[in-house]
Amino acid sequence: MSIKQIQLSIKQAQPYVNGKWISSHRETLLIKSPYSGEVIGEQILATPEDVEDALASVHAAKKEIASIPSHERAKILKRAAALLEEEKEKFAALISLELGKPLKNTRDEVSRSVETLEQSAEEAKRLFGETLQGDASERGTRAIAATFRVPVGVVGAITPFNAPLNLVCHKVGPAFAAGNSLILKPAPQTALIATELLKLLLEAGFPENAINMVLGGVEIGQQIVKDSRTDIISFTGGVPAGRNICELAGMKKVLLELGGNASTIIHEDADLERAAAMCARTGFSNSGQSCISVQRIYVHQAVVPAFTELLKEEVSKLKIGDPLLPDTDIGCLVDANAAQRIMEWIEESIDLGAKLVHGGQKKGATVEPTILLNPPKHSKVVCQEVFGPIVSIIPYETIEEAIEETNNSSFGLQAGLFTNRMDLAYKVAHALEVGGVVLNGTSNFRLDHWPYGG
Repeated sequence: MSIKQIQLSIKQAQPYVNGKWISSHRETLLIKSPYSGEVIGEQILATPEDVEDALASVHAAKKEIASIPSHERAKILKRAAALLEEEKEKFAALISLELGKPLKNTRDEVSRSVETLEQSAEEAKRLFGETLQGDASERGTRAIAATFRVPVGVVGAITPFNAPLNLVCHKVGPAFAAGNSLILKPAPQTALIATELLKLLLEAGFPENAINMVLGGVEIGQQIVKDSRTDIISFTGGVPAGRNICELAGMKKVLLELGGNASTIIHEDADLERAAAMCARTGFSNSGQSCISVQRIYVHQAVVPAFTELLKEEVSKLKIGDPLLPDTDIGCLVDANAAQRIMEWIEESIDLGAKLVHGGQKKGATVEPTILLNPPKHSKVVCQEVFGPIVSIIPYETIEEAIEETNNSSFGLQAGLFTNRMDLAYKVAHALEVGGVVLNGTSNFRLDHWPYGG
């Protein structure tokens, strides 16, 4: 399907419950492109009764899904990956249309999603246990124990809007690979993408009762989290929602990947041109809507003027425009409310003493890539998660100061460091209180088969 056909076709996001698509007699919401404002579809909202039926369905199916041989689960996931590769342009265009994320980024997201499904298929065959000798204990002489990995049961998966295809694949792929049934609640802003992916998964051979999907807001998610039939909750999103999930989940397992205000450190010996180019590209991709997006850039005071000019030059090259055009670098935020919040944070930082180096203008849901110089520590653009197209350059005198300021955060996903000194690289990597440190790269880099999070 061409981009033009994607634009012209009005699509419907539907709940999928107990093997059936729900298409009528429910409250509906119009779905509009955040960039153009045009109506591109409608979303059918699940009722509490629909969620109850979905929970009953996946709970009843969990033993059946667990009994599917791992090689069969692997084949289904591989077929899903192959189908997604065939429909790469369709999915990339739909993400751009529904989210406002440029095609440059959405094509990459589809490729990552294909990899995620392929890797999930491979892992389905690697669910190894181990044997343990008992004779470390006197009572265990000549005894041997064998351990096995078994499915947890029902996975409740709640996903965000910013990577609406890959982050659904990140939950559905591993959950099914391990033999679990799954109830999915995607972000309301990107329900069309989730619907199209689920159709593809069913075409690939997913059992109808292996996955149910419900569409709606916070109340729908809370119903899933609280229910005793969900054995584990996997959630990617913001900190307030994560706290609420922990409060509601009770004794069940909870997996959370929350927000960030990631730091990238530019030391005085760094390759400034490389650092500026990478900060520009990874600080503003998807309009900064990533939990590891470059946000705080700590720059050694000796190179602040040079780096600032280089970064401004690189950012000025970024093309702002229609996300469905292949040469667009910056599309829009998820909606106009998000754009207005970003403008308020920019204005607050300037009022508190930051210097506006570049950007700071808004049109509709689009905010220009914005560079701020030396905002105070207590401004929102420094101490909270921006989740928008703002980077802040903050000078430091010693590397110890940069480490301390990076660690002065309630978040801790990833950080970046640019330096040509290996001793310094190891020192900083060990001292930073984050889950991952990218050397001579920014905070905004991950591979889907690597450990991630902090």
